Amino acid sequence: MLNQTIYFTFAKKHKTQYMNKLIGRYKEIEELKRCCGSDQSEFVIVYGRRRIGKTFLVRQFTGDKYAFSYVGVRDISQRQQLDNFALSLQHYGKTAFAPALTNWMDAFQQLRNLLERRSGRKIVFIDEMPWMDKSKSDFVSALENFWNGWAAAQGNICFIACGSATSWMTDKLIYNTAGLHNRITSHIYLRPFTLAETEEYLEAIGCHWDRFQIAQCYMAMGGVPYYLSLIHPKESLMQNIDRLYFHKNAELREEFFELYHSLFKNAIRYIDVVKMLATKRQGMTRQEISKQLNITGSGLTHILSQLERCDFILGYSSFGNKKNNVIYRLTDFYTLFYLQFVANNRSQDENWWEHNMNSPQVRAWQGFSFELLCMLHLQQIKRSLSIGGIATTTSAWRSRNAEHHYQVDMVIDRSDRIINLCEMKFSVNRYMIDKDYEMLLRDRMAWFIAETKTRKTPVITMITTYGIIPNKHSGIVQNEVTLDSLFI
Repeated sequence: MLNQTIYFTFAKKHKTQYMNKLIGRYKEIEELKRCCGSDQSEFVIVYGRRRIGKTFLVRQFTGDKYAFSYVGVRDISQRQQLDNFALSLQHYGKTAFAPALTNWMDAFQQLRNLLERRSGRKIVFIDEMPWMDKSKSDFVSALENFWNGWAAAQGNICFIACGSATSWMTDKLIYNTAGLHNRITSHIYLRPFTLAETEEYLEAIGCHWDRFQIAQCYMAMGGVPYYLSLIHPKESLMQNIDRLYFHKNAELREEFFELYHSLFKNAIRYIDVVKMLATKRQGMTRQEISKQLNITGSGLTHILSQLERCDFILGYSSFGNKKNNVIYRLTDFYTLFYLQFVANNRSQDENWWEHNMNSPQVRAWQGFSFELLCMLHLQQIKRSLSIGGIATTTSAWRSRNAEHHYQVDMVIDRSDRIINLCEMKFSVNRYMIDKDYEMLLRDRMAWFIAETKTRKTPVITMITTYGIIPNKHSGIVQNEVTLDSLFI
């Protein structure tokens, strides 16, 4: 019988502690329940970036009660992979000897033989499947033959495939144009935690930070469960960041290249793109990326689509031009922090973050990262504005005026003929609008109306940490959203 309670875990050095409380993943769990309890065979894929909790979710949900399970191993030969698979067949088949496997066709035939000896609903879990597929391997064709030729017709197989190499999972499974075309019955993509889920997680491990600190933590490492599990509750936020990024052999210092190489083939091309985007706060169009990196055609399309699928970048349409001139921005907080402060840091200062917290470089990063935080919590912002039930489209706008370079990073175009022009400001206190900033907002709105020729009503919406100070210049702002609203 399947576990009905999901436990989220966090690591403390060599010790793993389990929490008696579910944090997030509600939709994913409901889908796993549906697939595992279905009256037909289900081919389920669970995918997402490294460290996001894919394997843990499946194992805790199923209680490790499998008819068969295997974990692919990175950077070993097909011969070694087959030998390991044979040992798993021996274990689950409770036989004295492991079968001799020549290729993957043999392997899946032996898996079929094992499953035919079992009764009831059978869960098969293959973890890190992309690592099993070597160059010129028959793995995918053997998998197709196993599923189409036998498992799909049985009605009692729940086949769960898991992997971090998102490009492989999407290309070879989801968008397969051969034997597995339209054969995947469910695909579950795990995203990072939201701010609210991050707050719940930190509270559960005894880390009682206020929301301002939680936001800064999120801006430094994102909502990746494993990264959050490395936090020591008895240390301050500054101490945690220094330990994880700036100490000798710091775990998140060593994570960057492993992350991209585990997700993407030819990872250097992907890294080149995110490095370029990290230097452009306002984002870049496809044409600008292509020109800077000399990548064109389908190659660039593939890189951008894979980065977007993995939540590393976000493509925003230009206001009034929904198909062309998409603006891409780097939205992965870990990548941005690493490239901004760690990649080229040769100071050897193990308390670098504590010593530089008030530097102009850090303040600029805070402003940029807060904008990203708001963009990735759009639904929370809409609820705060009481427009959650109104049809909207979200885009960005760049002025064609070469002198002023006006830009609005978040434009919420509403079906009730209102347009929210969102301004995002990160500050340690309530934000004060002075005369110069008021005039900048007025000029920007005037140029927006003139260039877009919109007949809707633009309104200035301020998204800040603690709100704005009422004064004679603050009347330009029609709507306010504060940091607390992003935790809804």
